[in-house]
Amino acid sequence: MMLDYDKILSSRVMDIKPSGIRKFFDILQDMEDVISLGVGEPDFITPWHIRDAGIYSLEKGFTKYTSNAGMMSLRKEISSYLDRRFALKYDPETQILVTVGGSEAIDLSLRVLIEPGDEVIIPTPSFVCYSPLTTIAGGVPVFVETKAENQFKLTAEELKGAITPKTKAVILPYPCNPTGGIMEKEDLVGIARVLEGTDIIIISDEIYAELTYGQRHFSPANLEELYPRTIVINGFSKAYAMTGWRLGYVMGTEPLIAQMTKLHQFAIMCSPTTSQYAAIEAMRSGDKDIEQMRSEYDIRRRYLVDGVRTMGLECFEPKGAFYIFPCIKSTGMSSDEFCERFLIEEKVAAISGGAFGPGGEGFVRMCYASSMDNLTEALARLKRFIGRL
Repeated sequence: MMLDYDKILSSRVMDIKPSGIRKFFDILQDMEDVISLGVGEPDFITPWHIRDAGIYSLEKGFTKYTSNAGMMSLRKEISSYLDRRFALKYDPETQILVTVGGSEAIDLSLRVLIEPGDEVIIPTPSFVCYSPLTTIAGGVPVFVETKAENQFKLTAEELKGAITPKTKAVILPYPCNPTGGIMEKEDLVGIARVLEGTDIIIISDEIYAELTYGQRHFSPANLEELYPRTIVINGFSKAYAMTGWRLGYVMGTEPLIAQMTKLHQFAIMCSPTTSQYAAIEAMRSGDKDIEQMRSEYDIRRRYLVDGVRTMGLECFEPKGAFYIFPCIKSTGMSSDEFCERFLIEEKVAAISGGAFGPGGEGFVRMCYASSMDNLTEALARLKRFIGRL
């Protein structure tokens, strides 16, 4: 008997398109001499003292379940870190939940908020998971296209125009993947005015908070008027080069975190124990690691931006994360065509801007979490590629 999987599988899940990022990785799997500017992952190895802490925990046999919300010792370190680095104050007892990466935190945030038909405002271009996770939770994504001339920020006017009686939440993905845009205090003051008198929640994805250039990251939760309505998401992947450790954390008011902890309890139980021990060491002694990696990224950022601009491509100067988002409209090609040809003809992988939602067409994402040798060679190949067009 042949089963009819079209009837068996959830239509809500089946209707979601696969990530546009994976398309290019599938192509390059069998290619040699490829320079990848596509993977959104630090090229640094997790610092040794952090790895050593994880190894030590294994050697000591610390391999049991932890508290659902995460080890109290880790939550206390997260609380101290947030206060020290960003002047954010959260109670480790009731306002912090340790998750399996920032991705789980985003999923939990949406699922505890959304009733069927609720709308979630998503600035785009932005990370690929927000819209699918909103849909899976039963919500309706409402896209707001940010613009290069506004430094890819969500303006107060744009937010006001997108709000309806069904709006439940707005995602603030800053510093932004893929654009490198950030939100500053004055921008968030404007957002606060728009949201005043509503019950709309902010989901602030701050996974790149440590990777800002020239200024310290400012969170919506730093504003007293936004603190009660803000869910802050962060993690260890980008700041400490710990992507494979799969550890994140989420902060908010007690009623919000209590419900997220309940879902996490049933779906996950607890985050990886070994990763939690390593994370404690990262928080206690990793500030210098952050500064060193950010300094390297900053050098590469300026080098890559200058490089593409000298070739005639318009490129917004990113203020955060580790991506540039040059405009390729002058080539006459779509983003997909540009990236496919660039990969096949010059063996350099970049990501089509269209993968990041409305407003991304006509741009490509290039990640500078790669060595200077790779970036130099990638620019040489890009110059050759554009010269042939």
